[in-house]
Amino acid sequence: TLVWNFGQDSTHAGEETATSNADANGIGAFHHSPPSGFLAVCSANLPEPTIGPNSDTVATDHFNTLLYTGNSTDDRAITGLGLKPDWVWIKKRASSNAMSHYIVDSARGTSNTSGNGTLGGLQSNGTEYEQTTTDGGFISFDNDGFTLGQAPAQGGYPNAGYERINKEDDTYVAWNWIANGGTATATISESGDNPAAVVQANPTAGFSIVLYTGTGDAGTVAHGLGAVPQMIIIKNRDAADAWAVYHGRNTAAPATDYLVLNTTAGTADGAGYWADTAPTDSVFTVHDAHSVNADGEKYVAYVFAEIDGYSKFGVYTGNGIDVNGAFVYLGFRPAWIMTKVTSAANQWNIHDNKRNPDNSVNKFLLADQGVVENTGTGIKIDFMANGFRHADNGAAQNNAGVTYIYMAFAEQPFKYANAR
Repeated sequence: TLVWNFGQDSTHAGEETATSNADANGIGAFHHSPPSGFLAVCSANLPEPTIGPNSDTVATDHFNTLLYTGNSTDDRAITGLGLKPDWVWIKKRASSNAMSHYIVDSARGTSNTSGNGTLGGLQSNGTEYEQTTTDGGFISFDNDGFTLGQAPAQGGYPNAGYERINKEDDTYVAWNWIANGGTATATISESGDNPAAVVQANPTAGFSIVLYTGTGDAGTVAHGLGAVPQMIIIKNRDAADAWAVYHGRNTAAPATDYLVLNTTAGTADGAGYWADTAPTDSVFTVHDAHSVNADGEKYVAYVFAEIDGYSKFGVYTGNGIDVNGAFVYLGFRPAWIMTKVTSAANQWNIHDNKRNPDNSVNKFLLADQGVVENTGTGIKIDFMANGFRHADNGAAQNNAGVTYIYMAFAEQPFKYANAR
């Protein structure tokens, strides 16, 4: 019999006389004094996270999910978010009418939020471009949420203008991120083939919104994060182009490849997207693909860098096992996760901790489709204190030997998290 003492029992299960030797942090009960530089194995000895209960901010100061029910009224204040958002992503959950996603941000503003000319908002599941409108469905970004209006009606059915964001008795989810309160942190002029850009950055949480104007050839765009981005999502605001996605762990050479948010397509090779050049802690590179850098056309980029204990953008390999499937370590208990298989055509799956406050997390929406919320088989996962574990073996998330990327944000860092 071998008994290990990680600081929990100085007697080694009664085999030694009790002593009280703690580590340098005052933690543990070792029989002998721990050597210098060695600590008890416990979450209390994990490093203090930048975002956490004993830090200047907590996770919900930078990201939060809000559920609400529509009421088909103008000037509808959606409250209870606990923050003033800069990027709002709304999706109708359940209804007889499946509707597109609705994405707005404070950098583009509330007067430029009509993606299809009628209902407003860019759509993650479509290529629709941005159109200006004075009566769009999104009115303002507020201190505790946001205010909605009625977009122009369409289709000849009652309350059509509210369908995507505020239809009476329909349920909705809104995912919300903080940048810099709608205020630019940098404005950059065009220089050669380097696009002009307006940056709104939140380096603490590793998130920035960048508006830039394309030059048509390889150039760099400032992102303001002071750290290397691991995920970049770009939409052409002037044309019906697909959404372009860079993921820093997509392949062995991620800057040579791209994904498309509005389709199920797998990873594709394309030097025209990132010019085969990896982003740095100050800029990312775009080449001549119309989706990312057409001359004179306007773009919005949502840029993310990892923050330990708050966000992670990684890769995992499925094991094809249900109930106790592949485990993915994050370093935090997740609040929101999006996954995508990289090598084949399959959907972008979104889970969160508000639609499923307890395990298992089986309610999912699809970023690439406007379908209603689903609880089908194959997509179920468990949110753990330090990551997530697959509880099903569907091809979209946990096929044996298949590679998947993910994008995840925290509810609580592992140092302070409990299992659900």
